[in-house]
Amino acid sequence: MAIDESLTFKPVNIALLTISDTRKASEDTSGDILAQRIADAGHTLVAREISRDDKNEIAAHLHRWIDDEQIDAVITTGGTGLTGRDVTPEALDRVKDKDIPGFGELFRWLSFESIGTSTIQSRACAVIARGTYIFALPGSNGAVKDGWDKILALQLDSRHKPCNFVELMPRLRER
Repeated sequence: MAIDESLTFKPVNIALLTISDTRKASEDTSGDILAQRIADAGHTLVAREISRDDKNEIAAHLHRWIDDEQIDAVITTGGTGLTGRDVTPEALDRVKDKDIPGFGELFRWLSFESIGTSTIQSRACAVIARGTYIFALPGSNGAVKDGWDKILALQLDSRHKPCNFVELMPRLRER
């Protein structure tokens, strides 16, 4: 499980959606962390927006980005908790073709190292929708760091072995 430096890096076009009823762009620290890590990794941040905690609004953002052929993956931050306003997983259910169950399982397992049993309050998840990856991370700074540094930085690197999400991208729309 390593990066094979002999292979060519293929940048991924990523859209970033922060989900919050209260955050403004100037206060979006978790979004800022992800945007910086995306750029530092050599990927392209092609869109970044904030959405209210509303299933319809979140799904509308996702549908627009899923239909944009320039976007390979979407990362959301926020709305994955247990409160009544946390509806990100339900919005993903409205657009998905397939779940990626291992993403949420691995996120909670890795998060356990940082926050212990509180990790069970996270509904981090991932799906594929019309050939686009969508990764839903919690909204805390620590959670986005864990999600990016320990999962997405590796799986969105085309040089990661034994396998990665990037090498599957050309085949996601197969029927």
